[in-house]
Amino acid sequence: MPPHCDTMDGPVVKAAAKALKEEKVEIILPYVPKEGEEEVRVAFEKVVQARKGGDAAREVADLYFFETVVRVHRAGEGASFTGLKPAGLDEGPVIPVAEKAIEAGDPTALQDLLSDMVRTEIKHKFEQMLKLKAHADHGVDEARKYVTADLGLQVYAHMLYLKIKADPHAGDHEHE
Repeated sequence: MPPHCDTMDGPVVKAAAKALKEEKVEIILPYVPKEGEEEVRVAFEKVVQARKGGDAAREVADLYFFETVVRVHRAGEGASFTGLKPAGLDEGPVIPVAEKAIEAGDPTALQDLLSDMVRTEIKHKFEQMLKLKAHADHGVDEARKYVTADLGLQVYAHMLYLKIKADPHAGDHEHE
C-alpha cells in the first residue's frame, strides 16, 4: 500500500483537522499543489461557517473538507481520488517505521528495514534461480523456468533501481 494520504488517520486529514480546529487554512496548504490552493481556501471558508451550525453540521462540513483536501492533494500527485478510506487500515511495515524515523530525525531504522527486506528478497529470488539453473539442461520446459527466473531477477533488480531513482510522487499511488 502506498502512503496513507487518503485515510482518515493519514497526514492530510490530520493536517486538515488541525487547520479547522485552529481556523488557520495555512496549516493544510502545504499538502495541496499551488493550483489547488484557491479551491481549498474557498472550501475552508465555507466549512468554517458551516461548522457553527451544530454537531451534525460540523461532522458533515469536516468530512466535505477532508474529501476536498485529499482529492486536491492526490490530484497534485497525479493520483486518482477514490474516496476517503477508514482509519486503522494496514499500512504495511514501512510507513510506521518511516513516520517514526521522521519524528526521531534518524533514518537508521528505516534504512535497516528496507535494506533487510531487499536483501532477503534478492537472496530468495537468486536461490530460486540457481535451483532452476541446475535443471535447465533437462529439456525446454525446465530451461524456460530457469530463463524466467533469471530474467525475473534482473527485471526485479532494475525495477528497484528505477524506484530508488524515481520522483516519489510520480504515479503509482493506487492501493496494492
